[in-house]
Amino acid sequence: MLEELIKNSDNIVFFGGAGVSTESGIPDFRSVDGLYNKQYDYDPETIVSHGFFMRQTQEFYDFYKHRMIYEEARPNVAHLKLAELEKQGKLKAVITQNIDGLHQMAGSKNVIELHGSIHRNYCMRCGKRYDLSEIVNSSGVPRCDCGGLIKPDVVLYGEALNEDALDQAIKYINQADMLIIGGTSLMVYPAASLVNFYRGNKLVLINLGQTTKDKHVDYFFQAKLGEMFDFWCS
Repeated sequence: MLEELIKNSDNIVFFGGAGVSTESGIPDFRSVDGLYNKQYDYDPETIVSHGFFMRQTQEFYDFYKHRMIYEEARPNVAHLKLAELEKQGKLKAVITQNIDGLHQMAGSKNVIELHGSIHRNYCMRCGKRYDLSEIVNSSGVPRCDCGGLIKPDVVLYGEALNEDALDQAIKYINQADMLIIGGTSLMVYPAASLVNFYRGNKLVLINLGQTTKDKHVDYFFQAKLGEMFDFWCS
């Protein structure tokens, strides 16, 4: 079914969340083994908020380095298949809520990162840019040469999404003849609301767990993304 839908589509957009990367060894948030079901001194939503970052920066980085950065992670079959579809000219954009950069590592070129990336970091004082290694190899709170605080270029709770990224995402979704939603609970707004801009009749949802949109899509597959794409590739 999925293969046939893709064969008959020429303007596909993929919108994905944490479930895209779980098969690469990166935990999601809301599943049984997800970050939100682990025990911490503070709940994860509080830790990855702008206010917590500014007030308790050391605690933020202790969590961020050990729970948000997975340097050994590599693209899985879903990442690779999406990159292949882009090379074929069928997939026009990947819109992701993930910050791991695995879509680019797999070869995807047009990736819209709604929540930023762990691979980009900047000084809050002078704006100097730093790559991921500067964060990983730092001891304590990462500081710029100028003494300023280095912040990951990721959207924390309490921060607005990048308007250019949102505008791009809306444009691609609005023009798509097929929208594949994968590995997301569709509970994080405003990202989840982007689905409402789709105007076609091939709205596909692939997710291991149930979502509030299950009955409002054209096709729903309750499965892992890797399984869906692996079956298609076989």
